[in-house]
Order: sequence, then C-alpha cells, then structure tokens
Amino acid sequence: MSIILAGMNHQTAPLAIREKAAISAGKLPDFLSLLRSYLPHSIILSTCNRTEIYTVDNDGQQAEKASLDFLKECLLPDADMRRYLYLARDKAAVEHLFRVAGGLESMLVGEFEVLGQVGHALEVAEKADMVNLPLRHVFQSAIRTGRLVREKTNISRNAVSASSAAVDLAERVVGDVSKCKILVIGTGEAGRLAVKVARERGVSQIVVVSRTLERASALAEKLGGEPVSQSNLAKELCSANIVVACAGAPHYVLNFSHVVQAMRKRPGLPLVVIDIAVPRNVEPAVKQIKNVFLYNIDDLTDFADLNRKQRENEIQKATEIIASELEKFADWWQTFEVRPVVSTLMKKADSIRCAQLNRTIKKLRPLSEEEQDALDKMTKSIVTRILNEPIKHLKESKNGDITKAVKDLFHLEKSS
Repeated sequence: MSIILAGMNHQTAPLAIREKAAISAGKLPDFLSLLRSYLPHSIILSTCNRTEIYTVDNDGQQAEKASLDFLKECLLPDADMRRYLYLARDKAAVEHLFRVAGGLESMLVGEFEVLGQVGHALEVAEKADMVNLPLRHVFQSAIRTGRLVREKTNISRNAVSASSAAVDLAERVVGDVSKCKILVIGTGEAGRLAVKVARERGVSQIVVVSRTLERASALAEKLGGEPVSQSNLAKELCSANIVVACAGAPHYVLNFSHVVQAMRKRPGLPLVVIDIAVPRNVEPAVKQIKNVFLYNIDDLTDFADLNRKQRENEIQKATEIIASELEKFADWWQTFEVRPVVSTLMKKADSIRCAQLNRTIKKLRPLSEEEQDALDKMTKSIVTRILNEPIKHLKESKNGDITKAVKDLFHLEKSS
C-alpha cells in the first residue's frame, strides 16, 4: 500500500498556472466527485499557494498516473503541466503534508490559515466518502503536527499573512496610509485579516466590498469600516488610494475598463492595487494603465524572504517536531501494513490447529466437555506462543521483504 502525492505550489508553478488549477472551497465537492472516477480514496488540498492530490492505494504507480490524469484532464487541459508538478510517495509525501500543516511550505512561513485549510480538506473529503482509514490517519497526524509546531515554537507568533503583507506593500508604495482610503474586496478570512491590519495601521477610511451588502455589513460592523455592495465598486474606485482584492471569485472582479473609467475621474491621483486572490480578481492588463500600480500574490517575495530569515530558529525547532511525529506515523503505518498479514497468518494457524484437534479427539476415548475445553485452550496456547515472536518481529520490522517472506513461507496469498 502506498501514499501518493501529486501537486504544484508557488515554488514550482507561476501564478498564471496555479490559478488555473485552483479550486475554491465551494467547488471542492464537485471536483471530488470528478476525482472519484480516477481514484476511490483521495483528498484535494487547494490553497492560494498550492493544489495537491493525496491518495492511499494498493497500486502506487497506478495512483500516480491517475492523479496526473485528473490534474491534466480536469484542471490543466491546455497546459504543459508536467513541468510544474511534483510527485512524492510514502514517507516523502507524508513529510511534505506535515510541513504544509506546520506552515513551513507556505510562501509566508508560519502563516496560520493553512492549518485550517488542511482540516477543511479532510472534512469535505469525509463528507464525499472519499477517505479510508490510512488516508484519514495521514491527515489527522498532519493536523496534530501542525498544532504541535504552533504550540511548541514561535513560528506563528506575529506571523505575516498574505493580507498583512498586502497592506504592508501598499504602505511601502504610498507612504503614510493614515489619510488613505482602502477598498477591501472580499469578506472571507483574507478579507477579514486585511480589514483588521488596515485598522491597526491607522488607515482613515476602510471600505468593505462584497457581492452582497449583507456580507459586507457583517464584516464592517465587526471590525469597522463602510460596507458597499459590488455593484457600487466602480464608484468607490474613483476616490480610493489602495485596493486589496481577495474575493473567492472564479472571474475578474476588476477589469481593465472598470479601472480606466475610474482613473479618468481622478487625474493625477495614483491607485495601488494588490491582488492576493488565486484565481486573480484583477485583470492583469490593469497594470498598463497610467498611474495604476498593480501587484499580485507572487510580488510578496520580499516579505516572504524577510519573514523566513526572521524565523530561521523556529523553522529548525519545527523541523525537529515534524521528524519526531514522522517516526510515530511510521510506527503506526508499519503496524497497519502488516495487520492483514498477521490476521491471515493467525487464521491459517488456527484453522490447522482446529483440524488437527478434531482428528485427535476422534481417536481418543469419549472426552467430557471440560476435557475438550482444556485441550482446546492448550492447543491455542501452543499456536500463540509459537507465533508470538515472529509476529512481534513482523510488526517491528521496517523491512518490507520480511512481510513478503512470511507470505511466501506460509503461502498466505493463497489463503487470504
């Protein structure tokens, strides 16, 4: 049985490719339904930094091929995607997921949101009936590891999120933000963080934009700001200094014509637009408009590098925790993998014991129930004692050849 990972992330694929493969939370059940025709037990983890498929299957090579086929046929039909993908199996796949949950594989090391995204991926796959016991244990172990990393290290203390980095980038471009008007497009977790950080930075006017006024009002009331429905976005653009776009929309929320029209009404007033959504919320051509400064999530590299340098000591501590948790998982996995062999071996031995016991009893004088019970217990004890050491060695051994040798010696494949 193999654990297989196939995916791409910010280190292997540019934003233009990642956004094609991105799956929003609302669409995840639909894509799991599609994935079912490729793989019976799989989990999709899709964030702004990555899209990954995790599966546990008896045939590792077939699972790898099926994962790649799904990515190509359902997410990236027009791309030469193989150059952007990575594959990992067994320990390497599990270690990668543990590092993801611990925040070590994020663009901004230590960001907390990814741990919740790992948990959400498991929850949605469970509801879709796509999770078997070993896959569930892989993800539950990763979630536990992610929590331990954050409890026992300071890797997430004052961690930079994409939302906070976006506001910092805007501050770097415009200078003093206290007199600026900022539009935050999106009311999800990224939007909430952007509003919170803008408030902390002293932004004088915060406008929360959403498809519905109700959602915008809920966030604005909670954290402060003015709620606006998306239908009034064009009007708000005319007086904004900064836009942070982080809506979970599958299409552009801000297109070229929107921004051109707004800039005609504000000659000389620059506009900083930071699009941290994946897929992107802002049409890339907006960058060509005079006095508009457009950045996307991949432009946060400077903040990512600084963030990593500041957390080098904590990264080392987190790596040690992950190594320890990997050992625990490996022990569980070894026991899990040999369990069917142990069960089959015990059943075969007991079958032989019972057959021999019945033949012997027929040759003896009539025995009382008590005497028959005593013989049954004695023969069970003999079989158990004989198999005790081999089974213990089988469970503790990390050598797959030993498992195969046991199967061959006792002809277990034919018996199971």
